Amino acid sequence: MTTIPYPLIHWHEAGVEHVAHWRSEAGVAAPEVVVVADDTLKADAAYRLAAQGTAILWRGDYQNARNLLQALARRADRGPREGSQKRPATLAEAFHQHREAQGRRAAILGRLLVPLTADYRVPLRRGQEVAAACLEALGAGGEDSVISLRGLLALVSAHEWRKKGIPVPAVEGRIYPHFGVFSPVRGEYVDLVARAPLPAGRDLAFDIGTGSGILGAVLARRGIRRVVATDQDPRALLCATENARNLGLTATIEVIEADLFPDGRAPLVVCNPPWLPAQPSSPVEYAVYDPDSRMLRGFLAGLAAHLEPLGQGWLILSDLAERLGLRSRDELLGWIVAADLKVLGRLDTRPSHPKARDGSDPLHIARAAEVTSLWRLGLNNSSQSE
Repeated sequence: MTTIPYPLIHWHEAGVEHVAHWRSEAGVAAPEVVVVADDTLKADAAYRLAAQGTAILWRGDYQNARNLLQALARRADRGPREGSQKRPATLAEAFHQHREAQGRRAAILGRLLVPLTADYRVPLRRGQEVAAACLEALGAGGEDSVISLRGLLALVSAHEWRKKGIPVPAVEGRIYPHFGVFSPVRGEYVDLVARAPLPAGRDLAFDIGTGSGILGAVLARRGIRRVVATDQDPRALLCATENARNLGLTATIEVIEADLFPDGRAPLVVCNPPWLPAQPSSPVEYAVYDPDSRMLRGFLAGLAAHLEPLGQGWLILSDLAERLGLRSRDELLGWIVAADLKVLGRLDTRPSHPKARDGSDPLHIARAAEVTSLWRLGLNNSSQSE
């Protein structure tokens, strides 16, 4: 029996039923209602179709499709009519309302579709060269397929980031993020790890949930003689391995697949878990959203069993969830105490990313006050002083 690696999408065109593989890296189901359209379709009509749940398979000029996507985005970004939406009473309500709006926007924009050939060509007039980007993110083709234009452009954007890399002074080089792996564009958490005082033992460190491998590389540059970096995502494992190689750190950094911790104990265990307890909606969002704070709680609960007696656990965490009312400081401190840990110290920094200064952001009040911290944690029964 042959296994089909992708779900199928069906549509009628010129009175004939067609079928192709459906590709969605965000795991969105194939649309059930599909119409075929070209350059004669106006933006207002396209928006009405997409808002009602109808997907639009484009057969016109590719650059016109990109223009149409921008027009759909402008319409989706228009706020609701005055009085048509309940004003949020709390920042937590504002956050959930914002996430719902983001979800609706993504669904609407994701309904503009383009075809891909088996060798990743866009068979449209003025079609963009996307083969390299698709091959990196999707693997070998082999079958004609259909993808959302928004999703395709995300693959292309990730490919460009991967080609040029992100300069990170703390690692004396560049980090090359892969598609679906969070890129270290927010540097404050990297700077915290680069300047926190190291514990006495420098033979070994664990980097839990390594992602691109950035924090493991910072530790290696700071003189940690061996770093074991863990992750469960195959893309992250490959990304971290390649970045260690590009930085000349393969003799120092070992990248392994593990659910949080590797075997054994270390004098330093570092983790930068997702900061917000919410449901992710795409692969890259798993670096930002952590349902029910599962990774954060798992790291704290397992730290004592993987920390040497005088060792330190470094938890890098924003307080944005607290400022949004999604998690309290008392909850965090309670999890630390319940894990038989104590706080040895904390380094704080303020974010410098553009959203912190964007007054139009519905979450601006929380973002403007956000503090990112490196919590230095130790065992409750250790001899270290507070």
